[in-house]
Amino acid sequence: MAETHKQSLTAIWISLVSNVLLTLIKLAAGLLFASPVLLADGVHNAGDIIATVAALTSSMVSKKPADEDHPYGHGKAEVVASALVAVILILAAFWIGAQSVGALFKEPESESLIALGAAFLSLVWKQALYVYTVRIGRDANSKSVLATAYDHLADVYASLAAVLGIGLAVVGDHYGWEWAAYGDPIAGIVVSLLVLRLAVGMGREAVDILMEKNASTEKMERYQALIQEVGHIKRIDRVRAREHGHYITVDVRVGVPGNFSIQQGHDISREIKARIMESDPDVVEVLVHLNPWYED
Repeated sequence: MAETHKQSLTAIWISLVSNVLLTLIKLAAGLLFASPVLLADGVHNAGDIIATVAALTSSMVSKKPADEDHPYGHGKAEVVASALVAVILILAAFWIGAQSVGALFKEPESESLIALGAAFLSLVWKQALYVYTVRIGRDANSKSVLATAYDHLADVYASLAAVLGIGLAVVGDHYGWEWAAYGDPIAGIVVSLLVLRLAVGMGREAVDILMEKNASTEKMERYQALIQEVGHIKRIDRVRAREHGHYITVDVRVGVPGNFSIQQGHDISREIKARIMESDPDVVEVLVHLNPWYED
């Protein structure tokens, strides 16, 4: 657990430094070569810095142990950060879309090969960061690292649009294709829709967890099957499971023979807990309530 947490923090720190460097490169290239698409992408990257700082902070907070005020731990800090990243991406999607639509009605700017190189560098860099962070996020089941990964993926879309748009404009300048200059804003509109779709999916997942939606159907079915395998279980009254960022807590209510001793009931509870926690490493707590069952 400590090792995966260290890897998560390393991934977020690398993302933060990368976002700062890419923001400076894009803004500098956009200003020097009057590239609207690079300026827009640079401003978008500036928003990514805020999102990454939120992910870093939440990742550190989420690993704090449970205390008197937070008996279930601090895992949902990661979910809050994920929701914040989703909001930033939604705003970025609308901003990119508005800038792209506005560019359709303006005199197109000439693009340079250096601006194209900056956009291509961003594309390759962000793709590498996405592959790295999504692997770490899935291994650690970290919502904040996964949010950072999907933020990188949104940047891959934006950078791809910049490469296509600037590249088309450069080719158009060379061959005298005036229409080619509008490839940039059209690509930007498509990217804004892709980023919006990605952000809405992230936001929906974060809201589901914050509203204490049950764990996935697959997990719930597995928990119930494990409980049914325990001896002397006569009835499953209720099974609930809720995510707290990178871990899950499970509540179980089952019926056992009413004439069992406290020791027998205790042993059944321990077996239920052990089976579920051994089956799913994401589960950190299983609370079992026993109800008396009598034959009719």
